[in-house]
Amino acid sequence: SPHAPTPAAQMQDDFLSGTSAAYLESLEDKFRADPSSVPASWASFLRQMDAGVSGAELSEMFSAAKSGAAPVPMRAMAAGNEASVNQGIQESMRLLLLVRAYQVNGHSMANLDPLGLDERPPPVELDPALYGFAESDLDREFFLGTWRMKGFLSEDNPVQTLRNILTRLKETYCGNIGYEYMHIADRDMCNWLRERIELSTKASYSKQRKMVLLDRLAWSDMFENFLSNKYTAAKRFGLEGCETLIPGFKEAIDKASELGVESITIGMPHRGRLNVLANVVRKPLQSIFNEFKGGPKPTGQASAGGSSYTGSGDVKYHLGTSYDRPTLRGGRMHLSLVANPSHLEAVNTVVIGKTRAKQFYHRDDARSKHMAVLLHGDGAFSGQGIVYETLDMSQLPEYTVGGTLHIVVNNQVAFTTDPKYSRSSPYCTDVAKGINIPIFHVNGDDVEAVAQVMEMAIEWRQRWKTDVVVDIVCYRKYGHNEIDEPMFTQPLMYKVIKKHRSAHQQYADKLVAEGTLTPEELKGVQDNVLSTLEREFEDSKDYVPKPRDWLASHWAGFKGPDQLSRIRDTGVNMEILKKIGMAATHIPEGFSPHRVVKRVYGARQQMIESGEGLDWAMGESLAFGTLLAEGNHVRLSGQDVERGTFSHRHALIHDQKSGERYVSLRNIYADNKDKPSEFFTVCNSSLSEFGVLGFELGYSLENPNALVLWEAQFGDFANSAQIIIDQFISSGEAKWLRQSGLVLLLPHGYDGQGPEHSSCRIERYLQMSDEDPREVPVNMDLVDRTQIQEHNWQICNVTTPANYFHMLRRQVHRDFRKPLIVVSPKNLLRHPKCISPLSDFDDEEISHMEQGIRFKRLIMDKTAESRDLNAPVEDHAARLVFCSGKIYYELDAEREAMGRESDVKIVRVEQLSPFPWDLVSRELRRYPNAEVVWCQEEPMNMGAYSHMAPRFQTLFKQDNISRPLDALRYAGRAPAASTATGYGQVHAEEQVGLIKSALNDAN
Repeated sequence: SPHAPTPAAQMQDDFLSGTSAAYLESLEDKFRADPSSVPASWASFLRQMDAGVSGAELSEMFSAAKSGAAPVPMRAMAAGNEASVNQGIQESMRLLLLVRAYQVNGHSMANLDPLGLDERPPPVELDPALYGFAESDLDREFFLGTWRMKGFLSEDNPVQTLRNILTRLKETYCGNIGYEYMHIADRDMCNWLRERIELSTKASYSKQRKMVLLDRLAWSDMFENFLSNKYTAAKRFGLEGCETLIPGFKEAIDKASELGVESITIGMPHRGRLNVLANVVRKPLQSIFNEFKGGPKPTGQASAGGSSYTGSGDVKYHLGTSYDRPTLRGGRMHLSLVANPSHLEAVNTVVIGKTRAKQFYHRDDARSKHMAVLLHGDGAFSGQGIVYETLDMSQLPEYTVGGTLHIVVNNQVAFTTDPKYSRSSPYCTDVAKGINIPIFHVNGDDVEAVAQVMEMAIEWRQRWKTDVVVDIVCYRKYGHNEIDEPMFTQPLMYKVIKKHRSAHQQYADKLVAEGTLTPEELKGVQDNVLSTLEREFEDSKDYVPKPRDWLASHWAGFKGPDQLSRIRDTGVNMEILKKIGMAATHIPEGFSPHRVVKRVYGARQQMIESGEGLDWAMGESLAFGTLLAEGNHVRLSGQDVERGTFSHRHALIHDQKSGERYVSLRNIYADNKDKPSEFFTVCNSSLSEFGVLGFELGYSLENPNALVLWEAQFGDFANSAQIIIDQFISSGEAKWLRQSGLVLLLPHGYDGQGPEHSSCRIERYLQMSDEDPREVPVNMDLVDRTQIQEHNWQICNVTTPANYFHMLRRQVHRDFRKPLIVVSPKNLLRHPKCISPLSDFDDEEISHMEQGIRFKRLIMDKTAESRDLNAPVEDHAARLVFCSGKIYYELDAEREAMGRESDVKIVRVEQLSPFPWDLVSRELRRYPNAEVVWCQEEPMNMGAYSHMAPRFQTLFKQDNISRPLDALRYAGRAPAASTATGYGQVHAEEQVGLIKSALNDAN
């Protein structure tokens, strides 16, 4: 264990007999027991030993020192006596500790704040006097080095005076860059960093590189000034105060391209977004200037046969885009900036998921060609929990992208809140220390330092495939936005800011002063930028935006909401079903599954062989298997999805002897070498909803030829991801013209498990549906129906394995993508009547009583014999109960017990939204004399009632139905604050009551 005391057997004899040995050993023992029991400097040293020098190595160093092979001050070596050698060794050890102190704490003395307001007392650990060194020692020479170490402690370093050593330590660790990396436990990683940080001479840029940095900085600064002059009253959330981000970001892109990266997916907040769009992603300036005019909306065709759908749009500093751009060193880079809402950090895992999907589709198994960059604000990085969720996912096998570059635009204020009131840690980035990644703090006024750490961050990511953080400490020239007054809350800071010269001005003056360029050359650079901006601005006055093409090339042929996409059959040939069913239930010889799992797989094989009694899990397995066989990627993610929360799925099983993992659905494509193992992925996620749902959404955005699903452990917990649901999934297509076919499986059902294990809050999803309840669509014909295309998503509560199968396959077998919310079952997973014959899954329709060859939006009463839209009237029926989900089986059982199948009809609405107007209308006309009831398990103010009632009223007004507007009777729980009772007996009484209310005459 790295935390165990060094065994005495590993100590050299000479070291053990040394007077300092017992002291060191006792210190180490004390430190392991209680780190606070030893002096701070020793605690700091011992804390780093595992990443640096172990006790055994110190012992070895002591022994070797006596023979002149270890770091010993030259004076002691010359003296040659044992006392002098011992003194020399102790001095070297103290010097080693001093170097360590700078490596650990040097950043706390770095010159990071451009405004000079962040005054910190110098840490005592950096005082040479603490280690016994005085002024008189400054010009003494030391050989500073040790084994297997890079940088200042490398054993091949030349002899140096203490003064030189201290000078380089301060230049390196206390300059305009503050390095935090000594918390990383891996020695090789630390050495890699030391080799690049601890240089013998200060790094410098060539004239050519300085000119490039100046040009990029001029574009960054002058773009903001230009917008400020042209649009004085507009909110643009400018980058003023952190203009060095742009040249730094472009340096990172150049370095990434040089190291083999082909695409970067970017997520960022509103601050500086327009500047990044213009100067990094290279969105046309005319387009940006046009957006300041607030329109007009794009018109006409995007391309031949393209969609003219424009959606509802979004503000300019939320929009995303993607472009291919050349890099400085001759390469090309695809940059994609993901659209996002104002909810800070919410886009993080969306970007990560999209990047992971790029890596999958491009077979980038090394994760070296496609990477993610996330930009953050300081207040949000420390304040938003999604940041840690993102970091926590970074090394999980099914979620890693091989490292993300995090760039913090650290304004040193969060809206109006000072750091000391918005976080409990010294740095906003301290949360990142939890996952062993380096953090580079840099003064945002020093463009060369920003460029330097950006390059190093990219090199780190490409070498170690882990995250890295660059914290650009800067300021915000104006308030939260340009029309905000910051002097209300930060008067002292903004007095300094008003007098502070921009990074562009400072760097230009520096280059002129050092002779890198003349004042005339500087004017030429600036005039070129300004003239380009003016020209583009003039041209933008006649600019007519075109609708954005739908998506990347692999979305070619997919339809917009205004284009007809034919409804397709989803049944599958019987022989193929059987073949896939057997492959999906095969357990290889020599594999030892749990006895229950073995029984489950055996039962599933029997279902396929007999063609009868297929349960929910088997229906799902056939949906996944057939899609895989047709060449579609399938990914299912969420908490406990491999087994399934309710032990029903067992998609990934474990050998009880070896622990080996096995996924039977991979048998379907095992012989196809073009298909990677993860072509079917089922993976347990971290215990997160917000982060993981965002990831899967991002994954689904990249390529349409996939079924991507996220399953909540219970539907009740999905509201932990409400921001992703509200801001991205329900409205993303309307705001940003980005389609997603993501499926949410939300286990729901009232089984007496209390208020947090009963309801997925279906009413919230229905409320967000953009369908008008007052209008019946003109065309509901099977051939021409565009109802689903025209609305924002689908919400289904299906009741048979076969309908579940067809619903999942329908998600892929269409020319557009829409999110699907599935109110998924719990007790139906094993309900004896919730089964389907294999014939309900095939591509032949023999009778109207079968499932048919596609998804059923509504399932008519089991006694009904016609699916025709003008079905024969059955005027003897006294009651017509509409319901959705598992309550059907309870209603049917009670009706059967009452012997009332002939006069009480029960109809299941399988697709709640968009509403199946034509089919509900058919049932109302089929049973013209029946009392109409809506039955649900949920309280009246929850569930689907408030969604269904106005739609029934609209149908009641139809001439061919003509019923009173209040003709829909409610049967369900009374309005309630909590979703469900916590008392089992009360639940049972309520359940019996609502079923009786639905089936009996109203009192």
